[in-house]
Amino acid sequence: MNCQDHLYRRTDPSLVSRRWFLEQCGVGLGTMALRDLLGGGLATAASSTAAKGGNPLAPKAPHFAPKAKRVIFLFMAGGPSHLEMFDNKPQLAKFDGTLPPAELLKGYRSAFINPDAKLLGPKFKFAKHGQSGTEVSELLPHLSRVIDDVAVIKGMSTDAFNHAPGQIMMSTGSMIFGRPSMGSWACYGLGSESQDLPGFVVFSTGQKGPSGGNSNWGSGFLPTLYQGVQFRTGGDPVLYLSNPKGVDRNIQRDSLDAVRQLDEIRLAKMGDPEIATRINSYEMAFRMQMTAPEVMDISREPQHIRDLYGAEPGKPSFANTCLLGRRLLERGVRFVEIFHEAWDQHGDLVGGLKRNCGDTDQACAALVQDLKQRGMLEDTLVVWGGEFGRTPMVQGGADGRDHHPNAFSMWAAGGGIKPGVSYGETDDLGFSVARDKVHVHDLHATLLHLLGFDHTRLTYRFQGRDFRLTDVQGRVVKELLA
Repeated sequence: MNCQDHLYRRTDPSLVSRRWFLEQCGVGLGTMALRDLLGGGLATAASSTAAKGGNPLAPKAPHFAPKAKRVIFLFMAGGPSHLEMFDNKPQLAKFDGTLPPAELLKGYRSAFINPDAKLLGPKFKFAKHGQSGTEVSELLPHLSRVIDDVAVIKGMSTDAFNHAPGQIMMSTGSMIFGRPSMGSWACYGLGSESQDLPGFVVFSTGQKGPSGGNSNWGSGFLPTLYQGVQFRTGGDPVLYLSNPKGVDRNIQRDSLDAVRQLDEIRLAKMGDPEIATRINSYEMAFRMQMTAPEVMDISREPQHIRDLYGAEPGKPSFANTCLLGRRLLERGVRFVEIFHEAWDQHGDLVGGLKRNCGDTDQACAALVQDLKQRGMLEDTLVVWGGEFGRTPMVQGGADGRDHHPNAFSMWAAGGGIKPGVSYGETDDLGFSVARDKVHVHDLHATLLHLLGFDHTRLTYRFQGRDFRLTDVQGRVVKELLA
């Protein structure tokens, strides 16, 4: 509350603050409020650990034995076209240049195109690959070689048809800003196996950053300890990680110790988990100064591994980032997310897809192959996909597609995913899911299941209700489980 100056002049502000009132009043409102804020179940345990000054990112046991211990999400931001990459539609080619059936568009909401836009046939050829016989576009020659290790999900759907809401939906399970991201939920539930690196690391490649911004990897109402830490692919891995001139590690250690003592006094008095987050962040940054530069140096990798990814030291690229992701996972990082914002082909569909697939296909396939040969794919979950797909109707003359939430494709590999399968099916034009729909909430429920969680029980109490990644929906897609 605001103090009245004439009544409280030269009085310690803590004696007249709201916190003081809640802490000191006789009916115990302070204890009640703090308990409500900290929530129940895992939330109480995590906050209690923080309040005691322990490591809130220490490894925790999930609800049941997990198939996956770590995740790398290859987020193809912008909306890659399923119709040119994974979902072969001969009928769409047959009716190229004609108007879609009127009943197909009834109630349909698009981002930009007119309702009377004509159909656009696929621009690339498809062929079956591997023992599974999965159809893959000619745009993806490298992925086609590891397709038997991959499950292609052709029946994806979402609620959003614009980029920022779609990306936030895929990342947090809600189109509303301020919810915790997938990586934050994973670290909140499982902790981290690394003492020297963040539990959740984020990279951004492509032409620009994701439209949804930092909210894609934010912790929302979870303690900020669990939010993603953005790494760079050149220079210092994290901004301001290096000490300024004249400050050596001894001086820095002395300064951190003094700050920590003050923070611990405040933590003991207030019990605020954010103070524990601050302590942990300072200590993590100090340790990262020694470990992060070594982890980020891909020149330490054998030449044949760099060639496998198409990675070149000192040259920022999606390939370098995938290799860095594997190195981070090896060192105990729980969740790595790579955003490649380049897939918004309203025009130049052919040229844009050739460029994007040329930038990403080899490294994505190499990641699967590399994890497998190291024995890591078995308990590492790899997920590839964007926020939505593209329309069967044309935009931008004769070489573009609009945003399309009704149907799109993703793929996943490792970590308990059934390999060599295609799940779900769209209609003849690739407009709607005809069989085995997988909503974003279902995808999230399945990912959490593979990490050892019942998605209905991994919750955090905030503003009087229990929140979860899947909100009040979601089902585990058991057909995708190995």
